Amino acid sequence: MVWKIWILVPVLYGIFCLWYFNWRAPLSADEIERYMHAFNASDDSRNTDAAVFRKFLEDDDGKEVVMANLVELHKGDVSHPVTGEKMSARQLVGEYFGPFARSLLLRAGHPVYQARTVGGYIDSWNADSNVSFGVSAMMRYRSRRDMVELVIDPRFSDSHIYKLAAIERTISFPTQVMMSTSLRPPHVVLLVLLLLASVAQNVTYFLRP
Repeated sequence: MVWKIWILVPVLYGIFCLWYFNWRAPLSADEIERYMHAFNASDDSRNTDAAVFRKFLEDDDGKEVVMANLVELHKGDVSHPVTGEKMSARQLVGEYFGPFARSLLLRAGHPVYQARTVGGYIDSWNADSNVSFGVSAMMRYRSRRDMVELVIDPRFSDSHIYKLAAIERTISFPTQVMMSTSLRPPHVVLLVLLLLASVAQNVTYFLRP
């Protein structure tokens, strides 16, 4: 009976991998044209260079992408764009990120890290301006296809006003992780499954008559 416990490990991990990793081919030319048409028609695209975004889609390699975000929130309270209620910028941006995070998770996306700036630039040269950002964060997307489908999702068009009202300035750019000392979800899930199987096996032996 013990083998039945352990056979669940590769089965469950296989299901996780089917969800977490991108198994589809890179974006096709037809997909890119369709996505660019929707992107250009969206009011939310006005802060993004269409040529830069198209090149990003054309360079798709089918791998995950991690967006690096540098953000400076407005200081003090800001007005809610719908109700006019005064609240902190952090609370207001949460009204955008909450629904977005749920859709992101369904597509196997998730935050990688978030950090708060605690000092000025220690090392900087050949930079046009020494503009500071209060928060840096990285967000994982399963693929460029998943990312662009979230970007053009009409459900977030209305909530985008919260983001604009809360953030004073921001810079976002795509990256791919080359090295990380943190345990990432594929490793964590496998370790948890192995641990649970080991515990279940020990409990089974303990309860044996």
